[in-house]
Amino acid sequence: MSDIELGLPEYDAIVSALYDASLDSRRWGEALELFRVLFQANYATLILRSPEEGNLGMMIAVGVEGGDKVTYLPYGHSMTPFANQPADKVFLMQDLMTEAEWRRTAYYQHWCEPVDVFHVMGVDISTPDAGKLRFRLTRPESAPRFSDLDRKRCEALLPHLRRALHIHNLLDRSESLGSLYSQAIGRLSVGTIVLDDSGRVLEQNLIARELLEASDGLKLVGGKLEASYPSDNRELQTLIRNAFVRQRPGGSDALMAAASAMSVSRPSGQVSLGVVVEPVPSQEWAEGKGQPSVLVYIRDATGKLLASTAAAKQLFNLTPAETALAMELANGLSLEEAAEELNIRRNTARAHLRSIFSKTGVRRQTELVRIMLNSVAALSHKQ
Repeated sequence: MSDIELGLPEYDAIVSALYDASLDSRRWGEALELFRVLFQANYATLILRSPEEGNLGMMIAVGVEGGDKVTYLPYGHSMTPFANQPADKVFLMQDLMTEAEWRRTAYYQHWCEPVDVFHVMGVDISTPDAGKLRFRLTRPESAPRFSDLDRKRCEALLPHLRRALHIHNLLDRSESLGSLYSQAIGRLSVGTIVLDDSGRVLEQNLIARELLEASDGLKLVGGKLEASYPSDNRELQTLIRNAFVRQRPGGSDALMAAASAMSVSRPSGQVSLGVVVEPVPSQEWAEGKGQPSVLVYIRDATGKLLASTAAAKQLFNLTPAETALAMELANGLSLEEAAEELNIRRNTARAHLRSIFSKTGVRRQTELVRIMLNSVAALSHKQ
């Protein structure tokens, strides 16, 4: 192995740390610290977002002051001598200017000299979905300047750093979208329960948790989902077993077409719960114990509308009082019950209702309830 190449233990440690960080953003500090030690730098910095008008940008940095602890900092330097470098090309400070020219820059005098930053090696890393991310390693003036050997070692690690950043961005975006979709399902008053391949509950949203805690139609027994009545429970378990078969590659075509929905009676006598059971698609190579296998959706027709009052007000140009009345009507109250709930006179409620009809273009209370339930107000943050 030549002196240009890294030793296998060093190389393995850095590459492993990079891919660990791609899966867990809290571990970027470990990866950056390994870079800092390998290149005998006093700071290792990853600039995640460049500053724009009204936006300071963001960077994470590991340095002698913080040890191996990552620090998230605002980054407000849009005019630096190292801006707009060619993508994926490692540069040294001496490639761009002489030491005398570097000392005369305002950036060095105001930001670098006070923290003992003099020698700089960096690269602007291109990623498919996040543009260019800036990676910088620095040394104090008392240390040797970065060499061509340092550059070649950095170039050898650059593909792994780029891939780790790309994986991190993809996973972060997927998790963010998944969280938004989950919140949207919750705002629509739909309970969701995730089962593993043994039928045990892995996850449940707030709506599902409240329904299960009430034990009114559905309940948890030994960590597994059951219906209150034996006949309903037999049907529910059949749907779940069929979903397991459908979840596996090559599942039965007959089962693929089988019904996966049912009504679950409630001991309280309230309207039955609607339940849909679906398999979670799986790749053969990803199979394993404890993996999400089945998703159960639960809808409580008696549940209250969780729509945002602010969104409803904006959608239909209603006053706060009209919005409040429309929300109560959408939740199943009569006009008289809504007036009592809002502590207003019946004549006032009727006047509000006439105004609501005029603004929404409907003529009957049932139509109003329908458009409220079907509007996008339910998808907005509840306020």
